Amino acid sequence: MTNILIYALHYEGAINKNSLGAVSEGSRLAGELGGEAHVIMLGEGIPQELAASLGAHGASKVLVAEGPEGLAQPVVDAMAKAIEGGGYGYALFGGGLLGFEIGAGLAARLGAGVVMEVTAVRVEGGELIAERPILGDSAISEIKYRSPVGIVIGRLNAFEARESGGGPAAVEQLAFELSPHAGQATMLVRGEQRGADVDIEGADILIAGGRGLGKPEGFTLVEELAQAFGGNSAVAATRAVVDAGWYPYAAQIGQTGKTVAPKLYLAAGISGAIQHKVGMQSSENIVAINKDANAPIFEFSDLGIVGDLNKILPKLTEAVKARKAG
Repeated sequence: MTNILIYALHYEGAINKNSLGAVSEGSRLAGELGGEAHVIMLGEGIPQELAASLGAHGASKVLVAEGPEGLAQPVVDAMAKAIEGGGYGYALFGGGLLGFEIGAGLAARLGAGVVMEVTAVRVEGGELIAERPILGDSAISEIKYRSPVGIVIGRLNAFEARESGGGPAAVEQLAFELSPHAGQATMLVRGEQRGADVDIEGADILIAGGRGLGKPEGFTLVEELAQAFGGNSAVAATRAVVDAGWYPYAAQIGQTGKTVAPKLYLAAGISGAIQHKVGMQSSENIVAINKDANAPIFEFSDLGIVGDLNKILPKLTEAVKARKAG
């Protein structure tokens, strides 16, 4: 029986999307290991109902620790305390910069093995096997843990948030002491967007532009289509156009950008290099528009359109507007 401890980040009364994915994945893995999925949350005055709600994603117990949320070191202190007395075999994070920082600090504190940018995890022989892309995402490395505690840090959006249908999780208070250096940092301003006007990691519809747009002004076509869809829609970009200064880095998708999993990913003028593919291949529906019939992106698209995007995007925008008006 091996239990898994999952860190859940929360902000303004809601659980972070990647954290929900981690809880769902942790619940699945713990079940296959014959154990339970427990969650740890750190913050000031966390509502019990918010913590208990994680039971819907498979958590059987939630440990609530009182402390400054959004900083790495206090979470390291709290998780180390929980793991030392809780008999956990693994700790799981949903990804993101904070998750990377906490996971690395926890590994150093416990002398534990840690794997970052994990895209898949499976149970084999009563142990977890973590998979992560290597060599520019052209191959997959499989890692088995030798330390008493294994730390798994997922790539953003690698784990799907699924409701298990379970009831409220049991909520317990966790008492711990902050290490002297944990008080050296103070949170001044907190925000989820990290420089972007729209959170592309949480968008349901993403319209992405590549070098095929021809020039920076080509993104106007992409933006107009995203605005036509409305709701939770956003604009994304490839590394090539970001490096060329055509669009902000905050919108970059791919190995050196963000990983997304929207319901619809429409790629306009994007060839589909492996570095870009790894950042959006988990999208539910992928539609590609490219004038090159041999573009690699057509190999993993659900729908491919060969043609001039300068003619197709405006007509598509008009069609979306007409559909919404009707």
